[in-house]
Formats: sequence, structure tokens, C-alpha cells
Amino acid sequence: MTEHFDVAVLGMGPGGEVVADPLIAAGKRVAVIERELIGGECAYWACIPSKTVLRPAEARTEVHRAAGVSGAEVDWAAAREHRDVMIRHLDDSAQADGYTDQGATVIRGEARLTGPGRIRIGDRELTAEHVVVATGSEAVVPPVEGLEEITAWTNRETYTARDLPERAVVVGGSAVGIETATFLAGFGVQVVLVHRGERLLDREDPRVGELVHHYLSEGGVQVRLNASAATAHRDGADSVVTLEDGTELAADVVVLGTGRRPRTEGLGLEEAGARLGEHGEVLVDEHCRAGENLWAVGDVTGVLPFTHVAKYQGRIAAAAILGRPRPATYEGIPRVVFADPEVAAAGLTPEQAQQRGIRTAATELDLAQALARPWTFEDDPRGHLGLLADTDRGVLIGAWAVGPMAGEWIHQASLAIRTRLPLEVLRDQVAQFPTYHEAYQAALDGLDA
Repeated sequence: MTEHFDVAVLGMGPGGEVVADPLIAAGKRVAVIERELIGGECAYWACIPSKTVLRPAEARTEVHRAAGVSGAEVDWAAAREHRDVMIRHLDDSAQADGYTDQGATVIRGEARLTGPGRIRIGDRELTAEHVVVATGSEAVVPPVEGLEEITAWTNRETYTARDLPERAVVVGGSAVGIETATFLAGFGVQVVLVHRGERLLDREDPRVGELVHHYLSEGGVQVRLNASAATAHRDGADSVVTLEDGTELAADVVVLGTGRRPRTEGLGLEEAGARLGEHGEVLVDEHCRAGENLWAVGDVTGVLPFTHVAKYQGRIAAAAILGRPRPATYEGIPRVVFADPEVAAAGLTPEQAQQRGIRTAATELDLAQALARPWTFEDDPRGHLGLLADTDRGVLIGAWAVGPMAGEWIHQASLAIRTRLPLEVLRDQVAQFPTYHEAYQAALDGLDA
């Protein structure tokens, strides 16, 4: 017998949960369908465990760099235990029970769309007035000859590991690779980071990559740029990666941080009326609509692969389903890499602005030369802030920061970009003394716009 629902949500990561919650609260009959764990990649294998295990070494650095305090050391066993608590020991039974108690129908298994509003999960068939696709993304495994012979980890094995290796090669110089290298090096692992580009974080302002390279090297990570893995093989207990220039790197583990792709294969999306992009992403409009009564949110859309964007899109889709549509806008979305120190950005880079024909003015501030807060926070303080303005409109269009807690104070720039706040208003803002937020006022003083 076919079951009918008002809404069926495929995938219960952050995006799916944010869609489902207001619909359930509004009295809709909702089916939540999950093939693995409610909470998704972020909760169990990515954001939550990675930030949990990055914190101990970060705290140690803060102690070592602060005057008048000493003695902090990391303890992997204790950190691992806390990580396991944070990822719920890979058990989502409480989350499933919670949805059941709220009146939702929880369905386990692989879902496939067999037509508009029609879904099959194993032998079970159901129909829904609205279908929301929130199936996320999966790690890309590069086509390296011999990779199957060695010990190769993606984020899943890395952030659920019981024991850490003594040596690791991290492939990829984007956010995942940098956070992974920072984490492992923080617990004493010898790390070589291999990146095929000319600079790390090559989608950001070049200065960001330069600073990250410096701080990673300072933390003991060996960085190899313009380098790609060509082949891999096992040599006794060693996993060996051979680079294109013939260099061989031996390690206990090779960690792949080589990107992610939307998880759309086998879902039958075209049969439900969706269109897919060149990378398999579900194409959506400004309301996250992918077709007639078909919606998609999160990494599966390929818009911006961040948990906070998935949650935002979840709110957009839920509002539209409930008859209160509002368009999504992605200006000023913050981008944070939880390195040591943190890296944060929002808005456009100079290259992107140039491609759009925007006349710009840019400035960079060394926080230690302009503020008191870095000196009260740590000895030999670190930190830089860069701003990019549209000179014709007199508004901020881009910003980046590398420094302690940058992920917390990038949001001032994010909000300014998103609301097109005039530079004259930003300049008139009064920041608490002494804080890192004062950097904006100091940087704006040096901005010729």
C-alpha cells in the first residue's frame, strides 16, 4: 500500500533537519528518510568531530603564547573520548526517537524518486505533495593508480580514528586539507601537505594563502606546492605516494582532502523533474525549488558547500512550502577555516571583483601594529585583516582575516557586505576596547574609498 505525506525529506543532515522541523511544527505530515545517521556528515564525520579535535592543540597554543601561564599539553585519549561524546558514539537513536515523538515518520534506507512526488525505499512506496532533497555530498577519491593498495583515509576515517598515525601525507590544500594537517600536526603527527596549486586556499585572496602557508610551516607541517600525486604503492608497512616529479613520500596514512561532490547518483532526480549541473548538482531557483513541488537544499545544490548555507537554504525551502516564500541571497556568506590561527573570509576576492568590472580599493592591516587586543591576548601576536571596497558605491564587498578567533569577528564584514552598509556608517561604528573588532575601524582608516 502506498503511503502519502505532505512532505518527504530525503537526507537528514543539517539542511534536512532545518527543513523538517518547522514543517512538523506547522502540523504537516512529514516523512524523514535517512540512509545513515540523522544529523548527517557534519554531525558525525566532518564539522563537529573536526572542530572538537582541533580545539585541544589550539588551546595549547593559546597557553604557550600567553604571558604568565604554562604547562598545557594535549592528550589524544581524552580528546578522542570527548569527540566520541560529541558524535554521539555514531548512534542517532535519540534523534530518531525525537522525530517520532514529534509526529514525523522516520524511514531508514536508500531512497529513489520514481516520478514527481513518488519515492521508493526498498519495498516501501510513498507519495508526497512536496519532496525535499537534502542528500549532501561525498568525498572525492582521486584516480591515483595504486591507491587501493595503501592506507588512504577520507574525512570519515580521519575524524573517527581511534589511533593516530606517526606520519601522514595530506593531499589537498583547501579547507579540509588545511584543517586536517593542523589537527594531526597538533597531536604530534609528522605531516606533509601536498597541493597541486601555486598557493594554499587558492580561491581566496593570495595573501591569505601566503599567511596560512607561513603558519602551517611554523606549526611543523611540510608544505609541497605545485605537486600532485601520480601513483601510490605499499612498501612494507609504509604507504608511499609518488608525486609527478618523481618524489616519493612515505607515511603510515595518506589523507585525501581533494574535494567533495553532490550525492545525487541513483536518486532518480531526472524522473522527478530535476535538472542536474555539470558536477551532478541539483539546479535550484532562488527559493531552492528544483521542479514542481520538488526542492533541494545543502551541498547537493552545489551553491556553497557549508553547513550554515545548508541550514539557510533549509529555512528558505520550508518558508516556501509553508506559503511564505522569500528569495535566497548568498552575498557575504562567511567562509572559515579552523586552522591555527583561524582563517575567515566573506564576499568577493579582488580577482572576482575585477571579473565583474568593479572598481575597487583594498587595504591590509597588521593587527599587532594597530591594536591593543592582540598584545593582551598573546605574546608575539599574530593577525591580519584585509578589506575590499567598491569605490563607486562606497560599500564593502570583500574581507578576509587571519588571526585568533577570526571566525567569530568576520561576521561584522559579512553583515556589512550582505546589507550593503555604507562605508561612512562602518567608519562611524564604535567598537569595544580592547577587541579584535577594532581592526575594522583601523583598516577603514587606511582604505582609499
